[in-house]
Amino acid sequence: MFERRLPQDDPTKGEVMRTKKSQRPALVVAALAAASLVLAACAPTDAAGGGSAGGSGDETSTSSEPVDVGIIYSKTGPLAAYGEAYYEGFQAGLDHATDGTGEVDGRPLNVTFHDDGGDPDKAVGQAKDLIGKGYQILGGTVVSGVALKLAEQAEQNKVLYISGPAAVDGLTGINDYTFRSGRQSLQDVATAGTFVDPDGAKVVVFAQDNAFGQGNLAAVEAVLGGQGAEVSSVLVPEDATEFTPFAHQIVDAEPDLVFVAWAGATSGAMWQGLDQQGVLDSTTVVTGLGDVATYGAYGVAASKVDFLNHYFPGAAGTDVEAAMLEAVEAAGKQPDLFTPDGFVAAQMIVHAIEEGGDDVDAMVDALEGWTFEGPKGTTTVRASDHALVQPMYQVKLVADGDAWVPELVAEVPGEDVAPAEAG
Repeated sequence: MFERRLPQDDPTKGEVMRTKKSQRPALVVAALAAASLVLAACAPTDAAGGGSAGGSGDETSTSSEPVDVGIIYSKTGPLAAYGEAYYEGFQAGLDHATDGTGEVDGRPLNVTFHDDGGDPDKAVGQAKDLIGKGYQILGGTVVSGVALKLAEQAEQNKVLYISGPAAVDGLTGINDYTFRSGRQSLQDVATAGTFVDPDGAKVVVFAQDNAFGQGNLAAVEAVLGGQGAEVSSVLVPEDATEFTPFAHQIVDAEPDLVFVAWAGATSGAMWQGLDQQGVLDSTTVVTGLGDVATYGAYGVAASKVDFLNHYFPGAAGTDVEAAMLEAVEAAGKQPDLFTPDGFVAAQMIVHAIEEGGDDVDAMVDALEGWTFEGPKGTTTVRASDHALVQPMYQVKLVADGDAWVPELVAEVPGEDVAPAEAG
């Protein structure tokens, strides 16, 4: 019997879904991060221990036997808010893709959920346990370091792995068995480049002088520099609290575009500093729009910043998005930045099972080159390297009483910001 959703106070119990493998050449990586940037069939399972409910992995299984799917995601940890959005989207997507039955071709989907807590070692242990129990389909994680480790497990054990919101570029083309249900960092950077004509433009990357900031600089150099932009940087020590001298460096450079990649507690002071020194009035300043909780972080500077965006509720205006929003809101939850990533993961898993049965390589074949209508619109799994080509957005924040809310400026076609093919 299929239960539409799990108890809302425990998104780690419950089931629904199914299994198999894949195949694909390892490719290369580009740059990290850009600016911010889960149902029941049989018995419930515990998130941490991750027991299966009904899975057998038996090669002689009949067509009526359940299909096991293990979702490893952050219920807790520093990115738990992202994990919750993914989970709620997955619930909605699974219901949508199976027409509310929780079955594929008459087979119940047994989905179990497991909390990685943002810890790669914990996630690998959970994956090995699930694979040992016969699971052939894994999904999830919002953490790039976790996703890369799970991709290794997918290749070693020839199981299908569909990552969640983890944006690390190295996941694309890493092996035959790994796919993604969200965008990657290079798509963020390419979207930033749609605010100006990159050819001949002076672009300054303003970021913290750490791995995150340096990764963003490398991405901008690769993407916008490759389109003819002259890229320079102003990298700020992580412990800086006074931003006036760095703002002056930006003004002196007279850039056509400033790409801001920032994270942490100093964000508010940083934006205030750029605003006070006239940076926001003198040029186009672009950064990534994160989850709903961050909308108020820019203060009065919000109206002067241009935002690249993966998703905000209402951005797409598609029928599929409307179904997703309705389902999540009916569950008493708020749609957010990574809700589509969970929804798309469910769509991909159901399609893989429908077309591939219990053959992982057939599942891979079914996903490669598949074009479908996701919450954001027309979405394609690129056959060559499994990049997920999808629309992106230009957004402004506008005042709504005492709050700030996103307003769509333009939808950017997926093909216009698709990453270069790996390899």
